[in-house]
Amino acid sequence: MTSIIRALQQEVFQPNEERLITCCHVGKYLKKKKTSFLCLVSTTSPPINVTIVQVKQTDKQTHKRKRSWALAELKSVDGYNESSETQEFDLHFDKVYRWVATNVKERHSFIHNLWKQAVKHIMKDMPTFKNVPRSWITEDATTPENKFVSSPLLGLDNDFTEDFQAITDKEQEDLKRLMSGCEFAISNAEAFMEILARDLSLLDGENVQCVLASEEQVETLMGQLEIAINEADRLEKQLDSYDEILCHVRDTMEKMEKKNSMISVVDRNNQLLLKELENIVTRLDLPRKYQETLEDADFTTPQGLKAAVEAGNALKVAMNSDIDKALLQMTAVQEQRRRFEKYKEKFSRSICRQLNNLFIHYGNHKGESDKNIEGLILPQHNGVHKELNSYVELMHWIKVMDRKSYDSLKNVYRNSLGKLYERDLKILFETAKSRIAAPGLAVSPTTLIGLDRDMWTLETNSQDRKTYKVTLEQVLTQLEPVCLQEQQFCVTFFQLDVLSPSSKNTLTTLDGPEIDINIVSPRKAEKQINEDVRNMMSNLFSCLKSELDSLIEHIKRQDNFYCMYVLVCLNQHVMSAHSTFLSNTFASELIEVKRSLDQFMQMQIDSVKECKVSRKSKCGILPYVSNIEEFAVNADCLLKSDRRADLEKWYTRLVDTILEYIAIHSNDHHKTPSQVIKMGNSFQSLTNDHTTVISVLENYHHLYSLLSQLKISVLDAQRKEAKQKYNDALQAYVTLYFGRPLEKLNTFFEGVQARVASGVKASEVSYQLAFSKQELRKVISQYPGSTVKKGLESLYKKVEKHLSEEGNLLQVVWRAMQEEFIRQYKMLEDLIQQCYPGSMINLEFTIEDILHFFSDIARSH
Repeated sequence: MTSIIRALQQEVFQPNEERLITCCHVGKYLKKKKTSFLCLVSTTSPPINVTIVQVKQTDKQTHKRKRSWALAELKSVDGYNESSETQEFDLHFDKVYRWVATNVKERHSFIHNLWKQAVKHIMKDMPTFKNVPRSWITEDATTPENKFVSSPLLGLDNDFTEDFQAITDKEQEDLKRLMSGCEFAISNAEAFMEILARDLSLLDGENVQCVLASEEQVETLMGQLEIAINEADRLEKQLDSYDEILCHVRDTMEKMEKKNSMISVVDRNNQLLLKELENIVTRLDLPRKYQETLEDADFTTPQGLKAAVEAGNALKVAMNSDIDKALLQMTAVQEQRRRFEKYKEKFSRSICRQLNNLFIHYGNHKGESDKNIEGLILPQHNGVHKELNSYVELMHWIKVMDRKSYDSLKNVYRNSLGKLYERDLKILFETAKSRIAAPGLAVSPTTLIGLDRDMWTLETNSQDRKTYKVTLEQVLTQLEPVCLQEQQFCVTFFQLDVLSPSSKNTLTTLDGPEIDINIVSPRKAEKQINEDVRNMMSNLFSCLKSELDSLIEHIKRQDNFYCMYVLVCLNQHVMSAHSTFLSNTFASELIEVKRSLDQFMQMQIDSVKECKVSRKSKCGILPYVSNIEEFAVNADCLLKSDRRADLEKWYTRLVDTILEYIAIHSNDHHKTPSQVIKMGNSFQSLTNDHTTVISVLENYHHLYSLLSQLKISVLDAQRKEAKQKYNDALQAYVTLYFGRPLEKLNTFFEGVQARVASGVKASEVSYQLAFSKQELRKVISQYPGSTVKKGLESLYKKVEKHLSEEGNLLQVVWRAMQEEFIRQYKMLEDLIQQCYPGSMINLEFTIEDILHFFSDIARSH
């Protein structure tokens, strides 16, 4: 095996760069005939790289590398089982390579050296060795018999020697010089070995003699060693005594340290106790001057009030000190607590008595009420608020410290000042009612557009309506500053904007329920505050809603159109009111007026539907058509306000109803149910009753003119519909009563058109006897200009008789008839030119004559 290693080292690997550690003669599993050598090789210079090389023998009996793997690529080694007689083993690199060793000792040596190199050079990802005897993967895996081989020559053939290493050049020279002394060393190895053994024996003998010669020196050395041992024992005993002393010192220091620690703890506890006691004493201490003030407070002077406020705040701070609950059980704390409770109760009674008397006194005080009886002015009680402002801090103290007394004082204030405001409000509203109308003159007005104007029980003129509006505006304006001032005062004085007092109350408990502001959500807190303010103001101004209702009802009895301007006025004050209470009150009133507006508009629509038509010979303008202008004038203020949407939806319904019922009521004038006029987008059939047509025409014209003047955008569709129906009615009237003034001519040309329709050429019609030129001239001669003018004068008188004066439609209808006459004239002229070309036949009057006829007749009347 050694010769093979030497041969592979010289032939395959570079001696100065690579060192062959071990090798194993192997064959592939199931292909044992193809053998090769697995060599474990490392580099000689750092860094050390270890590789596993497969070397095969060529046909020329030389060796060469086939493949190689770095040791770091090795993942695992599998020996199949732990028996040392097994020859198979696997090496797992990129894949598993299965080998069969030809010698179990070579297998043992190869696996052992592979493990040693892996342990030495692989820092992480160490390959696993499984199914391998445990003794093979330890530091010393050689057998006992091989372990004690001393001959270096025998050791060359020992498979369990240390790693092979090539001899150096110097060693090679020494070996040559040794062998040169024995010329037969190469030819007779056994003789050479005998010589070497003999020389070794001589050397061993010389060594023994040398050792025996140095016996005296050995005895001297042993004596010195004995002395050294004795000295070492003495030093050890001395060190033991020092160690005992140090242990005693250590124990003593530990005891002292424990005592010092306990003393420090006691001292720190005493300091904390002293600090806590000083804190309690400081917080629960109430100076003597404050105690005297609390027992006998003076609220009549500014100095006394100031001292009372200071004493009350000091007591509040002391009673609400942040003290641990456990300390509250101390006897001294309990006694001080009871003493504070007595001070609190006595001071609270004094404050309540003083404020209770003040509230009652101010409630009976007339102040500025009597000064403004004649004027429409609501007095402001600035003096009362100014005097009570000096007690604000005391009231806040009461809220924190005595909730029952606080609630009681609020009730007294509401009742006392509520009487004062009730008296002022009644005077204000009675004055306003007297300005509107005397109490005995008011009646229930009836102002429906479906009734004739003379049936309206009370018609309010614009000046009266202006007075009502101005009076209401003044009343609402007077309410705003008074309510706002009172609301601001109540919020500040009674601290209504604070849901829970800023107090911990560790020593005292409020009599009322305590609310934790941190638990209540911001939205609920704000809602509760608004509710408190609203309740306070509602009690102070308890009669405001009823008085306002009474005033509006009083206006309603004077004017049915009150809801228009009252709605506008209330809406403005709802938006501008800074007092939430007043804004809510106005808003509630606004809703009621809005309902009244809806009822009023529904009554107007019903009055249109139930309108009773006059039995006069001329129907004329229907009541609701003529009255709609008055309605529009009164509704104009609402249309120009922010509440216009409330009226617009009703306005459209009202005008739609008027458009629908004009035709129905006009047709009902002479009770002709069998001859129904269809008033849709156009007249499809007409009765011979001129009154119905004239009524429809006049009413639609009047309605269209009014809507055009009003220019209300929401009524544009109704205005266009009225115009269309007016044009349809005008056309129907002209068609019905103007007819065909040149009747014979029209009849003649109807026959001509019938011949043309049957297939006769227009230019050949004149060759037929009934429609010859002579016949045409006869018919034309029957209509000279004077005859035509006379017929038009008769027609004008008839139209003038049909139309009513209030309709103002005579000239409009007359112009429409003129245009109709000219249209018929042009049609006849065109037929003459088509059927009788070149005949020089013309009518005996011209278009200019027609214009003169109509103009002269209109001027003469």
